[in-house]
Order: sequence, then structure tokens, then C-alpha cells
Amino acid sequence: MRWGTLAAAAASAVSLSAQASKLTPPVLPLIVRNPYLSTWLGDAREPPWHAWPMFWTGEKMGFSIMATVPDSDKVFPLLGRGHDSLELVANPAYNVSFPTYLGAHYDASTTNLSYLIPAPELSASSTPVELTISFLSPVTPTSTLRQSIPASYMTVHVTGGFNVNIYVDINGQWVSGNRGSRIMWELSEQQLGDTDKGLKTWKIRRETELLLSEERDRAEWGTLYFTGPSDLRHEAGISGRVRPRFARTGSLQNEIDHDFRGIMEEEPIFAFAKSFHLDSSKSSSDSVMFSFALIQNPVTQFASARGLTFMRPLWASWFSSVEELLDFHYLDYTSAASLAFNYSAQLAIDAHRSGADDYVDIVALTARQVLGATVFSGTPDDPILFMKEISSNGNFQTIDVIFPSFPFFLYTNPRWLAYLLEPLIEHMLSGQYPNQYAMHDLGYHFPNATGHADGRDEYMPVEECGNILIMGLALVNSLIYDTSAAAGSVWSSLGSDSFDPDPSTSAFSLATLETRDGVFGLDDSWGGSTKGLKQAQKWVTKSYRLWKQWTSYLIEFSLRPHLQLSTDDFAGPLELQTNLALKGILGIKAMSQIAEAIDNKEDVKYYKNISDTYVSKWAEYGISRDGTHAKLAYHWYGSWTTLYNLYADTLLCFHLENTPLSSSPKNPRFAGETQQYQKPLTPSPSDDRTHPPPSDNKRPGFVPRTVYTMQSTWYAAVLQKYGLPLDSRHLYTKSDWEFFAAAVTASPTRSDILTSVARWLNETSTDRPFTDLYETEGTGG
Repeated sequence: MRWGTLAAAAASAVSLSAQASKLTPPVLPLIVRNPYLSTWLGDAREPPWHAWPMFWTGEKMGFSIMATVPDSDKVFPLLGRGHDSLELVANPAYNVSFPTYLGAHYDASTTNLSYLIPAPELSASSTPVELTISFLSPVTPTSTLRQSIPASYMTVHVTGGFNVNIYVDINGQWVSGNRGSRIMWELSEQQLGDTDKGLKTWKIRRETELLLSEERDRAEWGTLYFTGPSDLRHEAGISGRVRPRFARTGSLQNEIDHDFRGIMEEEPIFAFAKSFHLDSSKSSSDSVMFSFALIQNPVTQFASARGLTFMRPLWASWFSSVEELLDFHYLDYTSAASLAFNYSAQLAIDAHRSGADDYVDIVALTARQVLGATVFSGTPDDPILFMKEISSNGNFQTIDVIFPSFPFFLYTNPRWLAYLLEPLIEHMLSGQYPNQYAMHDLGYHFPNATGHADGRDEYMPVEECGNILIMGLALVNSLIYDTSAAAGSVWSSLGSDSFDPDPSTSAFSLATLETRDGVFGLDDSWGGSTKGLKQAQKWVTKSYRLWKQWTSYLIEFSLRPHLQLSTDDFAGPLELQTNLALKGILGIKAMSQIAEAIDNKEDVKYYKNISDTYVSKWAEYGISRDGTHAKLAYHWYGSWTTLYNLYADTLLCFHLENTPLSSSPKNPRFAGETQQYQKPLTPSPSDDRTHPPPSDNKRPGFVPRTVYTMQSTWYAAVLQKYGLPLDSRHLYTKSDWEFFAAAVTASPTRSDILTSVARWLNETSTDRPFTDLYETEGTGG
């Protein structure tokens, strides 16, 4: 790709992402790719120079951007507090001034920070230079290859009629959570593909790496690659010298301090500078692009079927060296940005159709955050996606943490959900976990998935069995559709429909990447009429005994759960939890349809009969005496709960049972005939013909329809300023469960819940990325 094309693509990405974001969250994503490459704009309601950027834990990161104007003594901070170093200089030859900050705009992959730099007094142009810093961490649902690359882009765009110098630096906090860690660095240069251009790259790492270790949730192994074009000026040295030198001269010396030392020992920083020469006779534009990559190999260790294994990054299967990866990534900007924009635009359309206007910004804010907890590993023949439990105790591959994110994966790329479930299934199928129920997690702390051979993981047996069965059926359902319009994800039907029937291979291999519309490295189709059922059968058959094992546990223990934790473990254990029991019963119901996928008619009938019996009993046990709401626990009269597990009843289309839209001999679920599409829960009063009464006098739906209307009315009554409380015990809530609950309520209630969450995002006192646990009153902290 030619550099002119690159610049045009970068400018296009900025303009497409520059529409005003309606929400003002306290923290915005900047460079967010995995649990360790995770840099955010803290205090995001303030100008970006108000505070240092932060790691997701809230700890500050050394990351500074400044600008100067030739023939002027002014230096303008743009990001971070690099200007603190300037204010320590006696009798400086510059003045720290501040630009006009125009605000932040974001979509699912991009965050743009925009400014106006005032013209110097003697400039031929009096119009300010428009400057935008655009951060792109692309979400690419059609390209797992690109999503697996642990790197992000940052582009600085300038438009105006006078010259501007731009400066960017980082420090060693990107490679260690210990400010005393000794680090080492170097500058390398390489040719860029087959062009006559080149790249400069700062390489920074700990002098003594601690493999697969963390400190304060940051990786203590791996190398950061900070890259820009070869025409940049560079310098490595003491922050208190390098920054003032740029402020004074507008440039850097192309010198490197080789005195390796601690991160904050005469703080070494690694800087690039770029001079933009703009046309003074008219407004002109220019840009410069940087990339940030954190390269780790191995990425985790995993107790796989073959034993404890160091896991390589998935990208390493496609690129023979880090240099080849960085070269591809830098030149791939146009394709990555285009795929990411396509996703962001479609997500905005679908979010607007699904909820209140603010919901568009809410879902855009969450996309990078979800993927920022994950790391792609394995091989193209057997891909794996690992997940860290962020913002709590750091557990590895926690099932009840995957569960609240699984709608995102179903929408974006269902194969990534399969890759999340695969290591859990492999580990338990290999016999390394002794309990009969599904495990809570693969290891006490990421990045070490060493398992729980003693079976003493966090005790959530009904929770985790229900979760994995619900997700398992959701995955099966995502594979089975006849037309692209019927696919659960709009990107699922893109690509070829080849299928490998070999039972020893993965049902979801990436062994063959495709080129479409001139873009290399795209996934094949996910499911569909030609191969979807075959894929589902291949996947389910391989681990069917596990699905039955987990269901057997639910049959024995889900209707009346004994004292145990649910996913909301901060609330403590409780027996006879209504919402937990519902999840277990839905898990049994899900198993009946998993069995249907492999045509096991005996199991279909068995699990369906039990789940039908259980759900009727559940309705007797779990609903308040006055029939207005679900109780927190069967025996806790006067209590209430947010019944967020009801969401799975609708997502899995159980609510269509015994309606004209349900399966019938003429419309079998897994036949190759045209399938019926999901319809609204409430029939239109103007067209009763679309919802005639069931012909067999059975009540429609699996969970009684009255539960939906009852809960929707109740939520409207108990809604607080900043959202829907989790239950009657406290005023705190979980944002993930608010969205699950809102999805199955009447439109006015859904709108009210989403509006209250949006209000919380605008006003909360919390100083972390979009949190899942907060107070619905007070300051919303």
C-alpha cells in the first residue's frame, strides 16, 4: 500500500469517527488490546492534559504528547502531564500554554481527541490549526488474524496554514508494574514492506523478565514495540531533559541514552518528534501514524489435555518474526480501519434499533473493553481465546465472567465464543477436574491456567453448569441458519462454506484464510445451511458426555439450590435463590435442544420433560404471593430480585414454544428448510392473526409469559436514579445484568433502564473503565 493511500485512509477514519458522542464517561479507551496492552484516558471529562493516561487498574502510565509552533515560544500539552517536566526548568525559553480542547469522540474501535492550536502572532494565517489524535484498536469480526495481533494504532492529524511540531514519548511503565524494575531499550530500523520507506521502533522490556508473572496486574515479561516512520526524529534520555529540549527547539537529537536503569531512576523516556510543514497560503493537511505492540511468547500456560503447556500467541502461526508482524500491521492500516469502521457502523445501527439513543454510545464504549480482557492463542487448526477476570481477583477463564460477555461474542463473531469455551471443555474432558459440575475457572490467576486438580475452585456449581449449557446451545443455534438474513451475526455468512468432516480435527478451524474484495486474512463463514448442522454435530459429539454430566448435576440440584454462591459472589451465599434456580432449569432445557442437534431423541424427550416439570414448580416457588414479582429466594417473603436469567429464555427462543413460530413436524429446528424468524413477545393488537392461540391448549412459552410482564412492571417501580438495583438487599447493581433484564422488558421500561445507566455514565464518581458493579444512588460510585 502506498503512503498516500495510508494518509487518506487515516483521514477518512477520523472523519467517520468524529460524530459527537453523546455520553461523557469518566474513562475512555485509547490503546486497548489485551489485559496487558491497556491504556486509557482517565479523568475523561477533563482536558487530556489534566492527568496521565492510566492502566485499567487506575494506575498512571507514562505517555505524553505535546506540540510546539515554530517562531513561537509556546508549547502545548495535548495528552498526559509531560509539561510537569517543563515547569521544573529555571528560566525556560518557552511558555507552557494550553490549546482549545474540542472534546472526545468514540465508536467501537476508535477514540478521537480534537484540539485547536492558536496561530502565532506573526503567522500569515490567523486560523488555528485543527489537530486530532486518533486511537484505533480495531474490532474486526471477519478477521480473527487481525484481532489476534496485540497492537494498536495512533495517528496525529493536522490541518491548517502554519507549521506545527508534534512530540510523543512513553516510559517503562508499559512493561512492568514495579516502578523500580530495571529496563533495557534499543532503537531498530527496518524497511517497510517493498516500499522505499522505513520504520523506526523503540523496543523496551525488563532487563530480567519474570515469565508468566504479574505485578499489580501488569505483565513482567514481554517487549513493547513503539513504532513510527523512519523520517521521525528520536531520542531516549532523562524525561527532565528530553521534554524541555523539545519544548525549546521543536525537535529531538537522534541520540540514545544507553544507561539502563530503573523505570523511575532518572526516568528514561523514549520519544519521537515530527515536524509538519503546512502551506501558509491555504489550509493543508498532513498526518503521522504510530503503532504500539506488546509482544509476549508464551502468552499463558495452560493445563491442556497433554499437560501443562506454554501457549504461543495465535499470530505467531501466520508471521515468522516480530518484524514481519509489525510490517504487516503498519501497512494493514487501511484494511483494519475499514473492517473496524464497518463493524462500528453496523453496531450503531443495531444498537439504535434495540434501545434508547444513548445505547449507541454504551455499546460502542464496551466493545474494546470486552476484547481487552482476552488473548488469542493456540494454532489455526485449534484456536483458543483466553480471558482474564478483570477488576476483581484475576481468575483465568471464569465461566460466569464469560457468560455476561457472550451476547457480545454471538453478535460480533460466534467463533470467538467457541474459542473461549474450548480450553474449559478440553481441560474437563481430559479428567483433570474431579467434580461432576462445571468448574468455576481454569486457574486462580491469569496468565496461569493450572486448573484445580483438588476441585477447590470457587463453589458455584449450579451457576457454572447453567452458564455453560446456555452458552453451548447459543453457540449451536448460531451455526444453524438458512439465509444470511437469518444469521445471528451479520458477518457469519461471509466467506466459503467448506467443511472438514474429520472427527479428530476442530469444528472451528482457521486453517484456511480467505481473500475477499482484495483484503487478505479473512475468516471463512460460520455455520449456514451447507455446513452449520455438521459443525454443530461435530462439536457437540466430541464432548457430549460432559454436557450430560453437567445436566445431571442440574437435575439433582437446580430446582431447590442449596446454600451456595451465584455469580454475584460479593453478595454472599444463599439457599433457594430464585434467579439461580431459573438458570439451572434453563440449562436443562438447553440440553434437550443440544441433544436434538445430534438427533438423540431419547435425551431430547428426557431433558424436555424434566425442564417442563421444573419450570412449573419454579413458578410456584419463586413468585411472590401477590403475583407482582420474583422473590430473591423461595423462602424470603417480602424480597425481590432482578430476574436477569430470564434473558436466556428469550435468547434461546424458548419463549416461542407452543406458538406458531415454534418447531413443528413441518418446521423442524434442525432441518434444511426455511426457518421462522423470532417475533416480538407481545402481539400487535392490530394484527391478532399473526399470533393465534395455541392449537393444543398448552400455554405459550417455556417460562410463563406472565413472568415477563410482571417483572417489567416491577422494574419500572423499583428503578433508581442510576439504574435497576440487583435485588432488595442493597442499592448496588450490576450493569451487565441490567442490560440482560432490560432486553426482555417492555419498551418503556427498557428505555428507562438504559437512560438511567446513561445518566450514571455521565455523572458517576467512579474513576475506572465501564464498571459492572456500582451504586444506583448517591454519587454512583
